Amino acid sequence: MHPHLQPLSLPDAEVYFAPAFVPAPQRDVYLERLLQEVNWQQESIKLFGKLQPMPRLTAWYGDKGYTYSGLENKPQPWLPLLQELRERVQEASGRAYNSVLLNLYRSGQDSMGWHSDNEPELGQEPSIASLSLGGERRFALKHRSRKDIAPVRIILSHGSLLLMQGPTQHHWLHHIPKTAKAVQPRINLTFRYVKG
Repeated sequence: MHPHLQPLSLPDAEVYFAPAFVPAPQRDVYLERLLQEVNWQQESIKLFGKLQPMPRLTAWYGDKGYTYSGLENKPQPWLPLLQELRERVQEASGRAYNSVLLNLYRSGQDSMGWHSDNEPELGQEPSIASLSLGGERRFALKHRSRKDIAPVRIILSHGSLLLMQGPTQHHWLHHIPKTAKAVQPRINLTFRYVKG
């Protein structure tokens, strides 16, 4: 485990955070290249029987397809830059990843609702490595069943790495809320291992 990855004290979870995993100025270079090189898509999801555009842009790269929120994602082949970032994250976490879901939050109005990454293809105790580049956003975790545990909020800084593994996805939900503040665009890369 990378020395910058510090454990967070959460029951029923295994979460680590490194606020400055990618050093400056490298993180600026990565951000610019990802904005230009990634094949960003505006997907739609069904909400209450109606197709609605997702409040962010997405892209899926890797060795395996993946379905979430009813969207079947056919993988695009790894870009050299994504391979490089995957190797850095694998080395830090000690885990192997064969896919990455990228989200582009264009402004504070782009968001992600409460969810957990618990799809069957990810296995019993998935390891999700989340790399953030660009504008700072607030990330929150809340326990699924224990109301005595207050939600946990983390500021995902430019170049930070958040690692969620063990039983985390069974017991906790997470989200990125909208913000009225002026924020720079943010790219989030969530590396994962898809079975099958």
